[in-house]
Amino acid sequence: MAEAGIAGVFSYAGRTDRPVAQPLPTRVGGFGGVAGLVEFLRAEAITHVIDATHPFAAQMSRNAVLACAEAGVPLLAHERAPWAPGPGDDWRRVPDLAAAAAALPVQPTRVFLAIGRQNLEVFAARPEHHYLLRLVDPPQDALPLPRAEAVIARGPFDVAGDLALMRGHRIALIVAKNAGGAGARAKLEAARALGLPVILIDRPAVPDRPVTDRLEEVLAWLGHARLGV
Repeated sequence: MAEAGIAGVFSYAGRTDRPVAQPLPTRVGGFGGVAGLVEFLRAEAITHVIDATHPFAAQMSRNAVLACAEAGVPLLAHERAPWAPGPGDDWRRVPDLAAAAAALPVQPTRVFLAIGRQNLEVFAARPEHHYLLRLVDPPQDALPLPRAEAVIARGPFDVAGDLALMRGHRIALIVAKNAGGAGARAKLEAARALGLPVILIDRPAVPDRPVTDRLEEVLAWLGHARLGV
């Protein structure tokens, strides 16, 4: 958008201490629900909304659909295509975090819990396991898991690095969200190479809205062609 000269504002949720800088005016924080987002859209004279949130940020996506409908502002979601298993993958798909915790083995297992820092308390119900966490920022409070250690790192990650991580921590099982995209897929490729099972959490449901995984379609929707294409 910046390269094409499109005026806009970039909004972060504010859950990361040091977010990547963007070449557009940036705001950080929530809007105050649907009503607050409607007020923002009207006050800023917003003409288009691109929902480019994480596929698991379902509440923001729901609020965007409702707020845009109320404010009469067109909405397009730019969403990464979900991952699909290939030859050699040992995946068990589950509908949500609670189902992922319930699907863990009975015997104590060394688990790579690749779900970020949100919702860790769901797995406190399974304290018999040892959990490896990979977080963008150091935790400010004690982890809600009695047997856990955190590695602080920011993606994208590569297969070689994830192979070394899993071998070094003797990981036997991976729990991950089906976020899609290339930046976080390395852990799944490493799991395949090591013959490790993966519990993969399906994306939460959001209201119907137009969706694309192609940046070119987003810019065409805005009335601009991508530079150099």
